[in-house]
Amino acid sequence: MRFIISLFITGLVIAVAAFIVPGAQVAGFGWAIVTGLVIGFVNAVVGGILRIFTFPLNWLTFGLVSFIITVLMIMLTDNLMGSKFDVSGFWTATLFAIVVAVIEMIMGRIMGDKAD
Repeated sequence: MRFIISLFITGLVIAVAAFIVPGAQVAGFGWAIVTGLVIGFVNAVVGGILRIFTFPLNWLTFGLVSFIITVLMIMLTDNLMGSKFDVSGFWTATLFAIVVAVIEMIMGRIMGDKAD
């Protein structure tokens, strides 16, 4: 049940971020949920591998490389999903990642961390 609620919250966050960020579009709420799943999967698989290889550089830049990898994973998701999710470039994806992170932080504060 918690996973389903998390999916809906992720879809809501993606939809709101796409609404706020100029140049980012998602085809609808259902596609926002799918986009959240694809971003999570790509970030876990490809992003995880990239983070392992770039660990020393990530350590030297205090995590900036990890953020850039996240932005690149959003752009990869854009390429994978075709017209259902679209970001118009690197800077749009960067702003999209920042907006998603801020909204998730706010939602986390509102919902609270409940360890069930």
